[in-house]
Amino acid sequence: MPEMPEVEALVHWLQAQLEGAVVVEIEPASFAVLKTYDPPVSSFAGLTVSGVTRHGKFIDIDVDGLHLVIHLAKAGWLRWSDHFGDSRVKMGGPLALRFRVDRGSGPHEGFDLTEAGTRKGLAVYAVRDPHEVPGIERLGPDPLAPGFELRPLLQRRMQVKRLLRDQTVVAGIGNAYSDEILHAARLSPFAIAEKLDDDEIARLEEAVTSVLTEAVAAADGKPAADLKDAKRERMRVHGRAGQTCEVCGDTVAEVVFADSSLQYCPTCQTGGTILKDRSTSKFLK
Repeated sequence: MPEMPEVEALVHWLQAQLEGAVVVEIEPASFAVLKTYDPPVSSFAGLTVSGVTRHGKFIDIDVDGLHLVIHLAKAGWLRWSDHFGDSRVKMGGPLALRFRVDRGSGPHEGFDLTEAGTRKGLAVYAVRDPHEVPGIERLGPDPLAPGFELRPLLQRRMQVKRLLRDQTVVAGIGNAYSDEILHAARLSPFAIAEKLDDDEIARLEEAVTSVLTEAVAAADGKPAADLKDAKRERMRVHGRAGQTCEVCGDTVAEVVFADSSLQYCPTCQTGGTILKDRSTSKFLK
């Protein structure tokens, strides 16, 4: 799943590709992808892209005051093409939507939104104001925004892993970077946020800033096609169960849930304790 650093890089890259381009057509290829009907996507044709921004993990393409807002969800992605043909898109398959533009050399450039798998979560909204999108309206503060403070957000009886992933609490952090942040902060993912002491909070605040800042810097400037591989290469614990922790040499462990998983280092984060998952109905903190 793309998270804030990859979405930020996508936004910068799309800005360079799309600013000043004229929208030729927006073609949905899935009945489920388009979540709005007013304004119709046909109203974007002939208008000019004036900017691309980010709200949490949402991509916002400003087209002369109309907004096409995209949430890539778990399995969505964006693929750029310089050579679209003239044929129209077909319904079904991994293709969800085509955004075709003219950058001065004809109507054959733009991007496809695709989504793998059968569980469809990719969502596109055509709106006049991005805050009309329910997910944007509910977003918590952005962790890299000026003046962001994590400490007041921790006064909740929630596992810190869950808190970091909750978009209404903190915008943009997902499963992968919450694993990385907690590893850098040397905290158990099952620690309760409101029970963290001052030293633990300070480590967590530092980890949020450093992990996300470094990830944004590493992703920035990379084309969309390279972002997934670059993200995987940066991970120290996420997606690396069974591998060696680069910090202490222990083996990275994993907790598996019904539809997701988390990874952590027992030595760095839990004092050597192996965390149990839902299949045992026990959570060690």
